[in-house]
Amino acid sequence: MEAAKEGRFTECHFDESLCSSLESEMAEYLDSSERLIRQAAEEKDTIKTFIADISHQTKTPIANLLLYSELLKEESLSKEVQEYLDAIHIQTEKLSFLIDSLVKLSRLEAGIVSLHPKAQEIKGMIGDIMDTYWEKAEIKNLEIYDRSECGIVYCDRKWTEEAIGNILDNAIKYTDHGKIEIRTKRYELFTAIEVEDTGPGLSESEIPKIFSRFYRGEEFAEKEGVGIGLSLARQILSGEGGYIKVTSEKGRGSVFSIFLPNIG
Repeated sequence: MEAAKEGRFTECHFDESLCSSLESEMAEYLDSSERLIRQAAEEKDTIKTFIADISHQTKTPIANLLLYSELLKEESLSKEVQEYLDAIHIQTEKLSFLIDSLVKLSRLEAGIVSLHPKAQEIKGMIGDIMDTYWEKAEIKNLEIYDRSECGIVYCDRKWTEEAIGNILDNAIKYTDHGKIEIRTKRYELFTAIEVEDTGPGLSESEIPKIFSRFYRGEEFAEKEGVGIGLSLARQILSGEGGYIKVTSEKGRGSVFSIFLPNIG
């Protein structure tokens, strides 16, 4: 057993005794376990190579599409052609976001990217996120409030800002009038960051589906987006010991609660 725990079980000759029979079963089990470990490592390397290929092979074509569409916008074009060009630019940006999100999600799921939580001041982090999305809310004439309080949480700041940003972005995207509010609540083990909107809300049957990749409700089909932001947010929060909950009612908005650990 000591040899097995240290990964150096090498016995290969067994007699007919009860103890030797147990050793034989142990050897078979360890051999099977080692094969599974090797297979998992090989699959991880395959996924890593595949993700790198996707990222590399799509980066230049997408960048060129965005560049040339921007250059064409400076030319004198008919209204109809301008509309086509705007559509190409929007769809290219959407494709860029989709590939970028899928690469990040796949890296997290495969364990290629590791999260490194450490103590972070929560109000400053939320302030930085709000600065990024403030203009987007103003364009839609939405009121946006930061009701967060000071406190320390343990998280990977870069990835956590992305997770919360995805949720705030959705709140702005799907709220046509009213307000969005971010606040914090401190509990014994976790601090909750709540993002509340006055959007269309979700039915009870929809809530379990919204964290699935590419899920989009029928009534939101015309809105921009690809349906992967919430899936990525949940993966990030889960990887740093947190989680996310949703409370919502059709026609009365939603509250997304992001729970981050208070202690490391």
